[in-house]
Amino acid sequence: MITINIYYKGKNGSARRFAEEMENSGTAEAIRAEEGNIRYEYFYPRNDCETVLLIDAWEDQAALDAHHASLMMQTIVALREKYDLHMTVERYVSSNGEQPDEKSFIRE
Repeated sequence: MITINIYYKGKNGSARRFAEEMENSGTAEAIRAEEGNIRYEYFYPRNDCETVLLIDAWEDQAALDAHHASLMMQTIVALREKYDLHMTVERYVSSNGEQPDEKSFIRE
């Protein structure tokens, strides 16, 4: 699995308006329905009203590549331009077969 954290940064609430338009327009839901998408969710940091975090997870690189090649990306890029957003990206790849970190501190 590939997880990508995208921090959208804007001014005067533009990052939140971007996330709201992604949700209200149905674009985010359409991405969630794409083959290989595992998670597509927006979060707002309590201490930074000008940043929105997107957690975006895909089954594998092929699914992510298909998403990036889709017409959906044109919509996303246009909205990022509309709201004049800047991005910071973190990428994580899950290891198959490895033991997870100690979980004794996690309450499930």
